[in-house]
Amino acid sequence: MDFFKFKKPLVEGIILERKSQFIYICEVDGEETRCHCPTTGRVGDFDNTGRPCLLSLTDDENRKTKYTVEAISLNKVEDNNKKWIGINQNASNRYIEYFLKKNMMKDMIDTKNKEVLREQKLGISRIDFLVGDTYLEVKTPLHFIDLPIPKHVNLKQHSQLTSTDRMVKHIKDLVGSLKTHQRAIELNVFIYDAPHFRIKPEHRNKDFDKVGLTVQWALKKGLELWQVNLEITKDGVYLQKYFPFNKDWMKNYVF
Repeated sequence: MDFFKFKKPLVEGIILERKSQFIYICEVDGEETRCHCPTTGRVGDFDNTGRPCLLSLTDDENRKTKYTVEAISLNKVEDNNKKWIGINQNASNRYIEYFLKKNMMKDMIDTKNKEVLREQKLGISRIDFLVGDTYLEVKTPLHFIDLPIPKHVNLKQHSQLTSTDRMVKHIKDLVGSLKTHQRAIELNVFIYDAPHFRIKPEHRNKDFDKVGLTVQWALKKGLELWQVNLEITKDGVYLQKYFPFNKDWMKNYVF
């Protein structure tokens, strides 16, 4: 099976502490080291302390952190065959670019004989991809991790999602592209085996509902919502499955 292969296999470690937005303290080969955290936001409603992690080794000798935390696991440290949750939101675009260029998501976008362009200007935004006449924006949700949390993992107090303005702006710009382009897609990337997207009651707040209203409007205008599940391992990233959102998913929610 074709997959996105890392230049070097990832290294397994243990998260000891999240020191700041950008820094994890991890144990690697029995030693404590400062590692780069590639997401500034929260990762799920559980404590990352004590979680096994996968780390990439930097090629930049001048960088202050030797490793980047690429994934975490809800398994125990001693477990074999761990399942991993990818947390590098910046890397999602590299993975999706690879699978697009390999035409491995042709039921969503057939890229045969088409150029895959990155970072294309649209309105006042920059959209992640333009393929032919289709704009595609990538989102990698991490605030909520939709997996069963084992008893050995400590939970945190639930935190509401409040940073939604950028998301709303991108959705509006994507819909705006439909005036001159045939298609606009928002692709939600989960670097783990996530269930079909759903809204849990505890996630609802005024900011989340603002996104919901915008999405309802955008769907009527022709925006497409898709989900892709990827699998991250020490060697690379695999495409598991991808599918369009069922448009009925929002009917149970009144915004």
